Amino acid sequence: MKILVTGGAGFIGSAVVRHIIENTSNSLINVDKLTYAGNINSVAAVANNERYIFEQADICDAQSMKALFAKHEPDVVMHLAAESHVDRSIDGPAAFIETNIVGTYTLLEAARNYWKDLPEERKKAFRFHHISTDEVYGDLHGTDDLFNETTPYSPSSPYSASKASSDHLVRAWHRTYGLPVIVTNCSNNYGPYHFPEKLIPIIILNALSGKPLPVYGKGDQIRDWLYVEDHARALYKVVTEGIVGETYNIGGHNEKQNIDVVKTICTILEQLAPIKNSSLNIPNYESLITFVKDRPGHDLRYAIDASKIERELGWTPAETFESGLRKTVQWYLEHKEWWQAVLDGSYQLERLGQGA
Repeated sequence: MKILVTGGAGFIGSAVVRHIIENTSNSLINVDKLTYAGNINSVAAVANNERYIFEQADICDAQSMKALFAKHEPDVVMHLAAESHVDRSIDGPAAFIETNIVGTYTLLEAARNYWKDLPEERKKAFRFHHISTDEVYGDLHGTDDLFNETTPYSPSSPYSASKASSDHLVRAWHRTYGLPVIVTNCSNNYGPYHFPEKLIPIIILNALSGKPLPVYGKGDQIRDWLYVEDHARALYKVVTEGIVGETYNIGGHNEKQNIDVVKTICTILEQLAPIKNSSLNIPNYESLITFVKDRPGHDLRYAIDASKIERELGWTPAETFESGLRKTVQWYLEHKEWWQAVLDGSYQLERLGQGA
């Protein structure tokens, strides 16, 4: 099988790329624009594999997408390319409208025009897998409520509104044109190669540098945390075994308040990188916790009901939050060259010489 992955140099996308190349016999085309969040170093482990091809291209460029489909003739599309940081969407929503809505439309049209001319057998086997987020559902107010596949959409931020729009487009292309699509909505991911603007990598790296650990509001926001490699396994299972037209929610069964996530990271760091062995002049990592003004429109609680994918496809997460978080902290301690290149900006030089 030949799989075209968009956004394969991003956090979740790179985990999907590594999983497919390392654990299957499929070929893979990684299509990524290499914006600030795209890091070609995140797929360095598979870059020289004969089944792997990288194409630097923008999903908003209709001609480029048409050419890529004609050149590579994929059997499957896994669409992960997206602007994804809520804070950035509040400060500058235009890029989210362009990439997440217009880009998804452009990719859908390229896929539809390619798919409709395929031989009948390949046409039946083709899949367009759209990877989305639980943030499209908005806020959960009860303590026992869970997002399921029929939860009404109620996005709160420009980011989640743009992802909700892309979900609707994908389903409309299935209903109107018959394009064989599958949609997944996931909870918060964490793990190796996470760009240091999200909560967990920020806390790890700030703590190691003795910088403040910023926590929005009271830190009482609740998220369901999913280890990124568990998510990659789930996505591959969905695209190979899922039912066309269906939606699958993917969660880690790990509801945690943000403040507890931060404190757990501090505890793990005390074990793996003790303050007494550092040059930091602080009593402990927790002393760095700093509460900051809350984000506008900040949802309080997200939580996924992942029973459908467990029941129908047999997927369950392998990592608990504790085991996955320890692996994550250990990874950042052992891969300073990766995150240092991100922090100093030198990783962006990698895009020079990358071409479609």
